[in-house]
Amino acid sequence: MCGRFAFYSPHEAMVRLFGLQGDFEVEPHYNIAPAQFVPTVRHDKAAARRLALLYWGLVPSWAKGKSIGARMINARAETVSEKPSFRSPFRRRRCLVLADGYYEWQALPQGKQPHFIRMRSGAAFAMAGLWESWREGDDIEPLESCAIVTTDASVELAHIHNRMPVILQAAQYDFWLDRHNEDAAALTRLLLPFPGRAMEAVAVSKRVNSARNDDADLVKSAAGKQEVE
Repeated sequence: MCGRFAFYSPHEAMVRLFGLQGDFEVEPHYNIAPAQFVPTVRHDKAAARRLALLYWGLVPSWAKGKSIGARMINARAETVSEKPSFRSPFRRRRCLVLADGYYEWQALPQGKQPHFIRMRSGAAFAMAGLWESWREGDDIEPLESCAIVTTDASVELAHIHNRMPVILQAAQYDFWLDRHNEDAAALTRLLLPFPGRAMEAVAVSKRVNSARNDDADLVKSAAGKQEVE
C-alpha cells in the first residue's frame, strides 16, 4: 500500500516535469498522510493539465459520510475496474498524484523500519490516481477526494513491502488523464510495477511514524543509504 508520501519540488520543476498550466502554489510537505489535501493533476475541459488539491481518501458519490474515505486511500490495480467504489472513477475521473517519494515500512525482527523510496535521479514523479466528488448537503460545496492506485512491488523493492504505487511514465500522462478515454483494458495495462532499478530506498527515522512531524529531515538517511539490490 501507499500510506505516506512527500512532495516538495519547486514550482519550476512542477511546470517542467508535469506540463502544468495556470497560476498555482504548493507548500512543501515531507509526511503527507490520509485525510490531508494532496497535489494532483487533472485535465480541464480543453485537456490542459491543471493542479488540484484533493482530499486523500476517496469518498464515493453515494457515501453517507466522508469517514469512509479512511478506508479508500488506495485502490488495488487488480480490482480497480470492478470495485463499486472505484470503477466509475477509473473509467471517467483519473488524476496524477504528485510525489518526490513515498514511505514503506519493512518488517524486521527488531520492529518496522520506515524507508523513503524515491527516484535515483531525484526527480519528482506521478502516481496513478482516481478522484471523486461527494456532496453532504445541497448547500455545501462538494468534497473532491482521491485514491492512489497500487500494484505488486517491483522485484527490487519487494523485500521492503509487497505493494507499491503505480508510477506512470511521462508519455502516459495524457492517456491516463483523458476524460473521454473509457478503454478499461488499455488503462489496466498501465498499472504495472515501476522498474525498481530506477529507484532507491533510504532507511529513515521513525519520526515519520507520527504525521505530526513534517520537516525535511524526515527524508534523510537515518543510518546510511540502503540501495535497492
